[in-house]
Amino acid sequence: MKYMLLIYSDPQREPTYGTPEFQAMMAGYFALTARLRDDGVLIAGDGLQGVETATSLRIRGGKVETMDGPFADTKEHLGGYYVIEVADLDAALKYAQTVPSASYGTIEVRPLMVYDTPA
Repeated sequence: MKYMLLIYSDPQREPTYGTPEFQAMMAGYFALTARLRDDGVLIAGDGLQGVETATSLRIRGGKVETMDGPFADTKEHLGGYYVIEVADLDAALKYAQTVPSASYGTIEVRPLMVYDTPA
């Protein structure tokens, strides 16, 4: 089953870029990515640019509206993701707890939808 590990964190709580703590965090991400790849469960994964680069879109009353920034105004921002394929939720949670940001943010584990395509 495929799961997405959505990585949320509060930028105010993240290690500052260029510090030893930031380097340690990134080393943790590189190690996790290598482990997921070596275990044969990694489908995809990337970090996202900051919320200040986001554009949100919605359609209301037949009109397209766009706005700068993320749709939700929260302290924690979606900063990246992994898509993994594992046997079950328990396996996905074991990997999720190794995401470096879990110690100061939130990792949302969500199964991907599987749509049957018409023949």
